[in-house]
Amino acid sequence: MLTGELKNKIDAIWEMFWTGGITNPLDVVEQMTYLMFIHDLDEADAKKVKSSIMLEIPYTSMFEGHDQYKWSVFRDLPAEKMYELMQTEIFPFIKNLHGSKDSTYSKYMSDAIFKIPTPQLLSKIVDALDGLYTDMAKQVENDTKGDVYESLLAKLSTAGVNGQFRTPRHIIRMMVELLDPNPEDIICDPACGTSGFLVAAGEYLKEKYRDEIFYNREKKAHYNNTMFYGYDMDRTMLRVGAMNMMTHGVDNPNIDYRDSLSEQNTDTAKYSVILANPPFKGSLDADTVSPDLLKVCKTKKTELLFLALFLRMLKIGGRCACIVPDGVLFGSSTAHKAIRKELIENHRLEAVISMPSGVFKPYAGVSTGILVFTKTGHGGTDNVWFYDMQADGYSLDDKRTDVQENDIPDIIERFRNRDAEADRERTEKSFFVAKSEIVENGYDLSINKYKKTEYKPVEYPPTSEILAELRDLQKQIDDELAELEGMV
Repeated sequence: MLTGELKNKIDAIWEMFWTGGITNPLDVVEQMTYLMFIHDLDEADAKKVKSSIMLEIPYTSMFEGHDQYKWSVFRDLPAEKMYELMQTEIFPFIKNLHGSKDSTYSKYMSDAIFKIPTPQLLSKIVDALDGLYTDMAKQVENDTKGDVYESLLAKLSTAGVNGQFRTPRHIIRMMVELLDPNPEDIICDPACGTSGFLVAAGEYLKEKYRDEIFYNREKKAHYNNTMFYGYDMDRTMLRVGAMNMMTHGVDNPNIDYRDSLSEQNTDTAKYSVILANPPFKGSLDADTVSPDLLKVCKTKKTELLFLALFLRMLKIGGRCACIVPDGVLFGSSTAHKAIRKELIENHRLEAVISMPSGVFKPYAGVSTGILVFTKTGHGGTDNVWFYDMQADGYSLDDKRTDVQENDIPDIIERFRNRDAEADRERTEKSFFVAKSEIVENGYDLSINKYKKTEYKPVEYPPTSEILAELRDLQKQIDDELAELEGMV
């Protein structure tokens, strides 16, 4: 967790951008990303130089012949000189680092644009960032840098940023815990945005399997290079998402530009875990959609096509947890029914978690649910576990302030111990529904279709007693009015 001092410094840097004329939150985060990237290159290079000296191993600095490009050098330059150097030399240098095996960040900088408008603003931001890094170094936590970046990304939740809404971090964490990934998994988010799901999965693995991963050369290499895959069509988001992964300790994440629903995505039976909150943007041109997805459900609706895509991309035995709009659960169109039937009849649908509409406030009020399923290719759905989430630890209004009510720990606990759920009544928050009943209801997965409301009798006093109370109240009113009239 960030200290109040660090939060204040981040807010102060944000204010510098704002008053300096950069008011788009995405632009602010993007420019911060570039500067953090440049700082981290210098830091990483310095560590490798030091290690090479201690171990007597040859190493050529990426800044060989260009020491002035190092953060530790140019930060002390006068504002005008720093600005000119950044514009004309450092940015081109960074963008042309593709050939260097030591520059895993570089591919995400290929189309970077430097937007800070004045030397004075750049100098102020560099000084502030330098102070921020100094304070971060004092923190005991291993992931202070990741927390700092998360706090920046939280500001991207402004409505209207390319129609994208950042999934709340605690909802992402819940979904990761439901799937319980392990060090052998290959994890993908085909609509990754800022890579929130991949970051959370990485953090979960570090917490649960730290020694197993980081003291095993093969597993550590898998974690850093071949475990995490993310795709998106927004290059800015890709750049931010890649930086998010790298600031959380993944050296070489596979974050790439791709229209996941198109024919350019040929991934089939490749991943063992998919975590996603795909875009609910409505319809798209069917001509751009991969034909094999249309065979599963013929539609232009992205939320349905992504479900078909997840099934194709998963290995047999692969697991998925994804957020869907409520309409996916009960929509009556042929395509809606087809994808639900595919999940239930040909694979194993394990859970449907209904979330309150306030989860995405204040940026969106859409009602959503979470589907958890396993790709089997031969069925396996016997009973589907439903949970009616009513609270997530925050108020469900636009303020989203902390509250005590929180169903998430209960959801995780009950999902992991579903054998004990068999006797739960349908009046409770969680319960099982037999596959046969779901089939009878046209594969409807809306929790309201199966949840029973328990009506508790309320006893009211007799009418004569109510009338007597009303007369007493009226008498009091009359007496007080008379007293007021006497005073006038």
